[in-house]
Amino acid sequence: MQTQIELAREGVVTKQMEQVALDENFPVEEICKNVAEGTVVIPYNPNRPLQKVCGIGKGLRTKVNASIGTSSDISDVQLELRKAKIAEVEKVDTLMELSTGGDLDAIRRTILDGCSLPVGNVPLYQAFAETSRKYHNPNKLDPEYLFELIERQLQDGLSFMAIHCGINRFSVERMRKQGFRYGGLVSKGGTFMVSWMEYNNRENPLYEQFDRVCALMKKYDAVLSLGNGIRAGAIHDSHDRAQMAEMIINCELAELGRDMGCQMMVEGPGHVPLDEIAGNIMLEKRMSGGAPYYVLGPLPADSGAGYDHITAAIGAAQSAWHGADLICYITPAEHLALPNENDVREGVRATRLAARIGDIAKYPERREMEKQVALARRDSDFDTYFKLSMFPEKMAEIRNGRKPENESTCTMCGDFCAMERGHALFADDIRGDKCRVQEEVIKVD
Repeated sequence: MQTQIELAREGVVTKQMEQVALDENFPVEEICKNVAEGTVVIPYNPNRPLQKVCGIGKGLRTKVNASIGTSSDISDVQLELRKAKIAEVEKVDTLMELSTGGDLDAIRRTILDGCSLPVGNVPLYQAFAETSRKYHNPNKLDPEYLFELIERQLQDGLSFMAIHCGINRFSVERMRKQGFRYGGLVSKGGTFMVSWMEYNNRENPLYEQFDRVCALMKKYDAVLSLGNGIRAGAIHDSHDRAQMAEMIINCELAELGRDMGCQMMVEGPGHVPLDEIAGNIMLEKRMSGGAPYYVLGPLPADSGAGYDHITAAIGAAQSAWHGADLICYITPAEHLALPNENDVREGVRATRLAARIGDIAKYPERREMEKQVALARRDSDFDTYFKLSMFPEKMAEIRNGRKPENESTCTMCGDFCAMERGHALFADDIRGDKCRVQEEVIKVD
């Protein structure tokens, strides 16, 4: 079976490329060209034909990922299924199933059967979790079992995988010589892989046998997302030598993977102060040849626990503006607990809003929607205002809970409504715009 990137290089436009072009209002020829160059990826495992199609990369709307999954403390598959469905209702673009507790095969299959989003995972989670249960020592992981597990998960229908290929003895040596980190290692997969390498005095098999990893991903046309296992877990660690060593290796591997006909993404960067976000994205794009960038957060402060969905949204908006392509949400529970249903909802909403803010800056031509929203609000056309906005249900909940006496205003200003008075002052000047906004109802993503 040929992959999307291999077909695009032959000039073949697939059904998935056509769907992306339709969804994005983007020329299909450009989609095909960008897929061929590796600047756009389409996570779509044909073993799961009913999943939604999603394009990620150059020229496209910034996408949002939600992560769910059990832990060793809380393992309730029905809870995770509800969280997946909430994420889908809230219009997330992709889902990562990151369970580490319970029957991991059964949980993954339940989620795949219960939603229509493209689903990804981190195969090291299950590999180390099951090795730990069997041997009471995750460092006894058999690399052959890891490769068998990757294929088993792909057979189930996963469309992308975060695989930690960029951790090797060189990047680990940078960590050792560096000698200190304020945030330590915060990636579960990355930490376990470094521990395995140190315990066994061996190279990372995912790096050592990178061609084998790519062959498995190609077999199912899944996107290989190069995991960020040494990302910074504190803003004071941002862009230290260890993180940059892994980033350089991941960018090299992205190029190698594309040459093998595999769809590739790069992950990063974790905790990054606001003034370093643009530089981080520039480096990834330059060194990887424009590979789509899957951004984890980023969190531009370490002190916002309880509201880290807001902390991350600030970083995400900046990231989307400067070229990030897929943003992993952060929930209010980050750093504190396993997210519940409401955490998922709030995390998705905050990140979608951040992605839109970034896209408004990145693509000035997409600001027309904001103008239409402003016109509707100016004219107190609440029906249109609700239709054009991202969260109409929340808007209705707030407005209906505090209804004004005058339906053309709100209880914020009441009789002193600036919009109403301004409309009366300049009614003749703005009437044309009011008619236009009522006629041009634009669909909100």
